[in-house]
Amino acid sequence: MMAGMMMAPRIAAAKAQENLSRVDALIARMTIEEKAGQLNLMNDPFRWRPEGINPGDTFDSDQAQTAADIRAGRIGALFNGVGAASTRYVQDMAVKESRLGIPLLFAADIVHGLKTTFPVPLGEAASWDLDLAERTARAAAVEGGAAGVHQTYAPMVDVARDQRWGRVVEGAGEDVLLNNLFAIARTRGFQGDDLTHWSSLVATPKHFAAYGAAEAGLDYNSTDMSEQMLRSVYLPPFKAAFDAGALSVMSAFNDLNGVPTSGNKWLLTDVLHGEWGFAGFVVSDYTSEQELIAHGYAADGRDAARLALMAGVDMSMKSGLYIKHIPELVQSGDVPVERVDQAVRRVLMTKAALGLFDDPYRGSDVRTERRVTGSREHLDLAREAGRKSIVMLKNEGDLLPLPRTGKRIALIGPFGADKTDVFGPWSVFKDMALAVSLEEGVRAALGDDAHLTVVKGSDVEAPLAGGIEAAVLAAGDADVVLLAIGESSEMSAESKSRTEITIPDAQLALAEAVAATGKPVVVLLRNGRGMELSGAVNGAAAILVTWFLGSQSGNAIADVLFGDHAPTGRLPVSFPYKSGQSPFYYAHKSTGRPSRPTDREFTTKFRGVPNEALYPFGHGLTYAPIRYSAVTVSSPTMTRDDELTVSVTLTNGGERDASEVVQLYIRDRAASITQPVRLLKAFKRVTVPAGASVETSMTLKFADLLFLGGDLTPTVEPGLFDVWLAPSAQSGEPAQFTLV
Repeated sequence: MMAGMMMAPRIAAAKAQENLSRVDALIARMTIEEKAGQLNLMNDPFRWRPEGINPGDTFDSDQAQTAADIRAGRIGALFNGVGAASTRYVQDMAVKESRLGIPLLFAADIVHGLKTTFPVPLGEAASWDLDLAERTARAAAVEGGAAGVHQTYAPMVDVARDQRWGRVVEGAGEDVLLNNLFAIARTRGFQGDDLTHWSSLVATPKHFAAYGAAEAGLDYNSTDMSEQMLRSVYLPPFKAAFDAGALSVMSAFNDLNGVPTSGNKWLLTDVLHGEWGFAGFVVSDYTSEQELIAHGYAADGRDAARLALMAGVDMSMKSGLYIKHIPELVQSGDVPVERVDQAVRRVLMTKAALGLFDDPYRGSDVRTERRVTGSREHLDLAREAGRKSIVMLKNEGDLLPLPRTGKRIALIGPFGADKTDVFGPWSVFKDMALAVSLEEGVRAALGDDAHLTVVKGSDVEAPLAGGIEAAVLAAGDADVVLLAIGESSEMSAESKSRTEITIPDAQLALAEAVAATGKPVVVLLRNGRGMELSGAVNGAAAILVTWFLGSQSGNAIADVLFGDHAPTGRLPVSFPYKSGQSPFYYAHKSTGRPSRPTDREFTTKFRGVPNEALYPFGHGLTYAPIRYSAVTVSSPTMTRDDELTVSVTLTNGGERDASEVVQLYIRDRAASITQPVRLLKAFKRVTVPAGASVETSMTLKFADLLFLGGDLTPTVEPGLFDVWLAPSAQSGEPAQFTLV
């Protein structure tokens, strides 16, 4: 056993050295144009089209130019094309028809599935289930690899604390720990155990860095923050992904403290490679190096190429600036050829790590592609992921779960029968044939005796003629209303920032009219961010947050609605009382005038709104009431060498077993750098049998108390700490201990 364990590193090191020798020999033979070509990433015009490539003599102009560039060694990678049938054809251009035969790297935006689509990343983060995230990423990689893809532009690991930002939907929410853990799980899932296997994709955490902190939640906007905040909150998820093995990273669109990230040498070279020892390559986001001009940082395209390359961007996406300008930049002496060689080496070493020099056609088997794409196994996983991502915000009078018989149900809202929008944003390659609508899921659950009426009521952002009247009529004839409302994927995605994170007016009017009938209402909220819920929406008896759940959306929701599975999700983002609280997040600082329930004036709060969330981070109910006892600690003091055991007893007052996510938070009461009012340090899922009590404990270590001091090094200081074991970031009473 010991010998076997010791052999693997030597074999890996030997293979790495073999790859390096191979790559350096190639670089020595390359012209400067061929080197620039390896750093040039362009759209795949062949495998993008559903019908695939055209025969050679019928290429359109884009295909013809791309083919010529590949054969001339002017393109090193293509993105957002899939398909096993045509992979070999396209790869042949590089391997058999270019001078050096260097294989192409095929990349794609496989963010939450390929053909089988899983919940959007924010939704999946609501599962608080890391094993699930690794399994869905693995399934996505299997389908992507079978379609001839080598690299995915995921996971997105931007901490997102302003729900106005459209790209909240792509990440794991507002908390650092949750982002760290999901970054690790998804990276491992995408890359698998063996990068040379056809089912492994190079993970590309994005967007480096602090993109999620854009001013006013406005996409592409500037970010300005202290280095302390950057290193405490926004950089750790990237480091976690790199430590898990990610071999690429995508630079961001935003500028950071006045320097655009795609031209930021301190970030892309000093921190990334110097401090962290990152061995992979940096790819720009779509034309982000060209956008250095619009930022006012570069004078022109030549200057932008120089600045980006010298900052540490190794591969240029789409702009064509590298292939256009690198040869002349090297000839003029403005860019050292050693820097070009360094970038090429990083790209080629990644291709070698994928095994492309040994098998450039990996993943181009049509039979494998047919077998794994949309497989029963993947669809079952999508259904499991969907139901585990659902969060129940409220359930007055135990309205849920609904009985399967004896109830007339009205399904009302623009998302009741909808099949086109179940996937959510960044579902680039979705298969509509795999989509299950909410109506289909409910009908399948109810069976042949279903008493179900389906009325649209309104469009997503506009009223329908006669829509409200039809909805009121249907609600009046029903025993219970399922109100399927919220955002479309066009409202929650890249470039979809919102000033008001509310339900659109047309749907609010629909909700008010339905509520006026007096029938019990279950809101089924479709969304990609934390939202302001008000009026009849928040007044509904029950609310389920259903995000965008992917291919099996309807079945997953029905599983929870009718009690086959209890809701187990917890919020990864805060739902504020009002949009104007944005950015709102639980781990905020206290201020010198903290808001208290009894205070009326001169404290930190908006007029008429408490300084807290309507539904806080970590909140989520299930089909049994869970009561928490007082929290206890194993000792009133803790030293550097101690571990503190924190315990609580959970009591299930219901008739069903319950799955509870117990969350451990701390607060450092007095520190040389002010600390958040709470900070998540661990969580644990605990099953509590019906009518029973279960004691559960978690361990707090000295390392859990560290924070970045004024000199930006991890430190901890003696003093009093609060510690909670609680069901959310806004509940429970803490115990105390003193670090001595």
